[in-house]
Amino acid sequence: MIQRTVYPNKIRLLVLPQKETLATTVFFIFGVGSRYEKKEVNGLSHFIEHMMFKGTKKRPKTIDLSRELDRVGAEFNAMTSKDYTGYYVKINHAKVDLAVDILSDMLLNSLFKKEELNRERGVIVEEIHMYHDNPLMHIESLLEELVYLDHPLGADIAGPEEVIKKVSRAAMIEYLDKYYRPDNLVIVLAGRDADKAKKIIEEKFIKKFRRPLLDKESSFIKYDDKQKSPRIKVNYKDTKQVQMALGFPAFGYDDKRTYAMHLLSIILGGNMSSRLFISVRERLGLCYFIRAYPNFYQDTGNFFIQSGLDVSRFEEALKVIQTELSKVVKKGVDAKELKDAKEFIRGKIVLNLEDSSNLAEFFGKQELLTAKALTPEEKIKEYFKVTQKQIKEVAEFLFKKENFNLAVIGPFKDEKSFYSKIILP
Repeated sequence: MIQRTVYPNKIRLLVLPQKETLATTVFFIFGVGSRYEKKEVNGLSHFIEHMMFKGTKKRPKTIDLSRELDRVGAEFNAMTSKDYTGYYVKINHAKVDLAVDILSDMLLNSLFKKEELNRERGVIVEEIHMYHDNPLMHIESLLEELVYLDHPLGADIAGPEEVIKKVSRAAMIEYLDKYYRPDNLVIVLAGRDADKAKKIIEEKFIKKFRRPLLDKESSFIKYDDKQKSPRIKVNYKDTKQVQMALGFPAFGYDDKRTYAMHLLSIILGGNMSSRLFISVRERLGLCYFIRAYPNFYQDTGNFFIQSGLDVSRFEEALKVIQTELSKVVKKGVDAKELKDAKEFIRGKIVLNLEDSSNLAEFFGKQELLTAKALTPEEKIKEYFKVTQKQIKEVAEFLFKKENFNLAVIGPFKDEKSFYSKIILP
């Protein structure tokens, strides 16, 4: 299924043909994100992503880029995370040459005009305001700031407003030149006629992308902090609902325990039949939504539980959530729960990867961050190997008082009173 090519300049190209679709996705993913940024340039990875859509030599205005893709009904976007930055176009397979041409033009010839850069500062500042003013969006960033403290993983991807307002074009170009290198790039072609698009992308981009190789180790700050005591952060906001995120430091992409942790997150809060959904919402009516999910980075990760809760019954809900975690630590999970979680994962993987853009991201992220790309079937096989014992061992590792991190947005003045509400062993 996967055709993998490594070129002399170290670009990795994955070709994933799909005969059952009429769409093709072209996806570029670079190994750079906010975790590579020093404090004085925090937000640059995301800023650069925005600027890639602001004009090239061939298409000098934003509208020139978007209009060409809109005319053929294409989907196009970009994303910045803490570990990577990606750009994609999903298009009618008959127009894939247009997708390749535009993405190549953006990544090779973007102008970074000062007037566009200064205009975009305001756009990004408003994006920052949007997230900070919405507790549902902001709570995860607040919790990661608590878990990772002063490490770059704890910084906002969009950066602080004061950096965005003053960071220079020269700093942006220097950062771009440092990380947008051939050996730090994976390209994925997924969908109908993906193999035919290979020649187009070789001519329009791969042969033209000539930069020195990247000394990535010099700027990758490994996360190896060992949390020794609980941490709580309260962000006062006069709201009728408390946004809460409870988190525990965990494992990175390459750790075999990630499969067990993902399954544990499903059993606890991954769907409407999960333990937390039943106990906190259905039985007690304490929330509208509650979920548990893992986040994975190259060298670390975390396990998060998030919910919007009734202010007057917040402490009750916090106790119930911790009680459910303690149950898993003491008794583990039963065989049927684990079997159902495995089937849930299998179903989600199958449904998600029907779409060429999801397929491209699935393989591209793996190739970039782990240097190996498992097929969906191989992934599913790893999940099905997980035992009840392994689930219990992961729960015992995660759910300890010293690993406890709680972020709260709501009408509370400080965090002192919440330390006494920790009941985990």
